[in-house]
Amino acid sequence: MGFQPIVPFGGMAGWAFLQRTRAAQAAAHEATPAISRDTAYFAEKIGSIDSAADLVGDYRLLKVALGAFGLDDDLPNKAFIRQVLEGGSIAPDSLANRMVDKRYLAMTKAFGFDLGTPRTRLSDFADEILSSYRGRQFEIAVGEQNPDMRLAMSLPRDLGTIVESDNTADGRWFAVMGNEPLRKVFETALGLPSSLAILDIDRQLGVFRERAAAVFGSGEVSQFADPDRLEDLNRLFLMRAQIADGGASMSPGAVALTLLQSI
Repeated sequence: MGFQPIVPFGGMAGWAFLQRTRAAQAAAHEATPAISRDTAYFAEKIGSIDSAADLVGDYRLLKVALGAFGLDDDLPNKAFIRQVLEGGSIAPDSLANRMVDKRYLAMTKAFGFDLGTPRTRLSDFADEILSSYRGRQFEIAVGEQNPDMRLAMSLPRDLGTIVESDNTADGRWFAVMGNEPLRKVFETALGLPSSLAILDIDRQLGVFRERAAAVFGSGEVSQFADPDRLEDLNRLFLMRAQIADGGASMSPGAVALTLLQSI
């Protein structure tokens, strides 16, 4: 059995422990035989890959490539991934550009098969992809112990991509609502029910914006470019998630104190 991350607590206590031990735990996870074999193979072989067809034709390379962008579940969908990669990122109407899930666009840009020379030929390409792969695989392993910690770990990266985009204010909210992990974080932090999803999309937008303004003082996603505001969101998410998980065993006073500490 490979290394299993240790997350002894939920909520902010668990988050603080994970932050203190993250580097050591991540290193132990990266040293497991499965991760070591995958990364060594990718580093050795990726420089010889010149096309999307080459990549999807090698199961082990494709596994790492998809894992680096959080697309592990697409491993069986070789024809689709080839189509996305071959369409490239330059043409505005390419498949990757038209997809709501921008992870596909990020992967397409990273490999650059629509360029004269694909980025797989760059000397630092393997290190770039493997760094992301190792990080995301560690997040998955943490999530197997505590799903909320996985969401907290991915929050800066996933929300940061949306905040830094050239999207409109409404478009950023739509991107958050369309990203299942981020939506879960916001629904939990803002005290919103998952049943909100059955409402008309514009009504959902209004609810998210109004609730964010009430809790954080601003109703716009762009506010989370501020690291302190991002940390506020993460802290509120973890505390409310802990209450939801263990609220039945907590006294009313303990629940109230936890909520007060999170605001």
